Amino acid sequence: MKLVIAMIQPHKLPDVKRELDLAQVHKMTVSNVLGAGQQRGDSETYRGVTHETNLLKKVRLEIAVNDDFVKPAVDAIIKGARTGNIGDGKIFVLDLPEIIRIRTGETGPDAIG
Repeated sequence: MKLVIAMIQPHKLPDVKRELDLAQVHKMTVSNVLGAGQQRGDSETYRGVTHETNLLKKVRLEIAVNDDFVKPAVDAIIKGARTGNIGDGKIFVLDLPEIIRIRTGETGPDAIG
């Protein structure tokens, strides 16, 4: 069991969701987050004053998957999120030692569904 965490551009979320759906990965948690990476922010000028924006808007996806769905999920995220430009995002794959479904008490791969 793995936890796939992806940081992507907000405008790419519909494309990533479509690709994940095609890969039979339907369960996910989506959060709006702020972050700085290789882009190092941006600067905007408003009424003659330059403002530095060090934290950019990103979308964080968290997807718990059984081992046989890790590669399809990662490939789907890459396919949906890639533009080829700096700031496309990152994917982290972490081990999940235990999962428990609160409603039924199921544990392990059965709890993911």
